[in-house]
Amino acid sequence: MTDFNNVLLLGTGPTAIQLAVNFKNYFNSKVAIGGRESLRSKAFFKAVVQHHLVFKVNVQNQQHQSVAGQCKIDAFFKGYHLVSGNWDTIVLSITTDSYISVLAQIDPIVLKRANCFILISPTFGSSHLITHFLKKISPQAEIISFSTYYGDTRWLDGIPSNEVLTTGVKKKVYIGSTYSISNRVAKLTKLFRHLGIQLKKLASPLEAETRNISLYVHPPLFMNDFSLKAIFDGNNITKYVYKLYPEGPITYTTIRHLLNYWKEMMGIVKHFNIEPLNLLQFMVDDNYPLHPKSIARQDIENFNHLEPIHQEYLLYIRYASLLIDPFSIPNEEGRYFDFSAVPLREIFINHDGEWDIPRMPKEDYYRVKIIQGIANALKLKTPTLDHFVQTYEEKLRQVVASSENRIYSEAFQVKSFSQEIEMIYKEINYCKTR
Repeated sequence: MTDFNNVLLLGTGPTAIQLAVNFKNYFNSKVAIGGRESLRSKAFFKAVVQHHLVFKVNVQNQQHQSVAGQCKIDAFFKGYHLVSGNWDTIVLSITTDSYISVLAQIDPIVLKRANCFILISPTFGSSHLITHFLKKISPQAEIISFSTYYGDTRWLDGIPSNEVLTTGVKKKVYIGSTYSISNRVAKLTKLFRHLGIQLKKLASPLEAETRNISLYVHPPLFMNDFSLKAIFDGNNITKYVYKLYPEGPITYTTIRHLLNYWKEMMGIVKHFNIEPLNLLQFMVDDNYPLHPKSIARQDIENFNHLEPIHQEYLLYIRYASLLIDPFSIPNEEGRYFDFSAVPLREIFINHDGEWDIPRMPKEDYYRVKIIQGIANALKLKTPTLDHFVQTYEEKLRQVVASSENRIYSEAFQVKSFSQEIEMIYKEINYCKTR
């Protein structure tokens, strides 16, 4: 018997399949998957039936063999409103901006029976949001947040099916629970050790949500005129997320925005008594290592105490040093792997025939709007964050106004996310008064 006897996974993406295999094979859980009905999920559910509920995870690199495997799940629900049964653990493997809309579709009796909700890829404030939503339904439920999903998983052949490919696995992931002593976190730690991943427990779900590198680097890299032009106005010339201008958006101005935005975030984090993050050390030690000759260890560890111009210099050096993978083997011409060649993806026509926005920056828009709402509620000034939001929303308005004949998805709408922000703020105030 474990704390994961009956696990319900919400979401029909590749991540859900990877999670299903891990929960089923390690904990011997009864596992079900639930998802919304859509043209994309239609192909997924068809594959589930054709393969008799069997899922398979392949890996690209042999050293990640521990996450590979296959399993047969116990049930699936073709529509969130059809979810039924007793599930002790509900795992949200969906985009953060859909947490509330998805949970609202599920029978409250199902939610009430669950005593743990796990957020796989939350953003800052997600745990507060879920806690407040469940207050009248399951107030004693444990909320667990990961800092980020632990791998890079995609459909094996590029289309939804029962089989996925995990191309990368993180070395370290953070986790936080609303329970100070959590049996589930202890057992997840053992699972992750089995998978070859260090799982570090932090004091709260909110603190874990601050340990996601995307939180700090995506807004400055995507919400600028250069990147937005490449994403929305594409002219068939590929531009790259992590390259220096003119191949990518990284200029001294971008670096300054990155630094100032991090400082604004630390001002918000400080309000919750969370230990400030050393941005450069987090980038180097927890994400992509640098060659020791690129930046001195002393500068990395003392980053928070340096002058702003020195901090900007080090951040610029960091990105310049990772234009290539410094640990790759050079070819005969002396060229290293082009590490920074991650293309800025353009808007596209989705399965419903609408123009849609790539996950980056669509998810980042939700992220920054939620953070902006929290900052406003706390009466904290965030001029850099406000600049990102304004730049992005101006682009949305411009694109929609210039192309009346196109059918746009709801992602092109300027949104307030006021409901979510209000729920988070109420939870913040509740925590203060306890």
